[in-house]
Amino acid sequence: MTLSRATPAGDRIIEPMIALACCSKQHRIVVAGSKGVELMLELQRRGYVRTAATANSGHPSGQYDVALVDWRRRTFKSLEIALDRLVKFLSPTGVLVVWVDPQKAAANEALRRSLERRGFVIEAGTVHECGCAVSARRREMNPIRKAA
Repeated sequence: MTLSRATPAGDRIIEPMIALACCSKQHRIVVAGSKGVELMLELQRRGYVRTAATANSGHPSGQYDVALVDWRRRTFKSLEIALDRLVKFLSPTGVLVVWVDPQKAAANEALRRSLERRGFVIEAGTVHECGCAVSARRREMNPIRKAA
């Protein structure tokens, strides 16, 4: 008899999230979402030892380089509330990656507008079998240079 190990959904999203964030094992990473602690432990197992979940990350003071948000099977309204607190954890040059359930175009546009209201610009995105994700940076970090 052969034992098979099913891949938890969290494992399937870690690699695409890391790729979107362009993070290294030296970056400080904060993870949010209902499976935040599990994702934190998996990242630590993979060598990302400077990882914390929002539940154990202390007072937000711009101390993290990357925020990974797994917001599958949760409401957009609760995401809005979480983002208000989460962006305070990010450094001015930090990157935010938000993973959500597969959605209609209107819901994706609402996510984009929500991030833009908070001063972020979408840099990249991906669609996967278990959802879609976007990465964003603060607008100040992407200045438009005026011609002299």
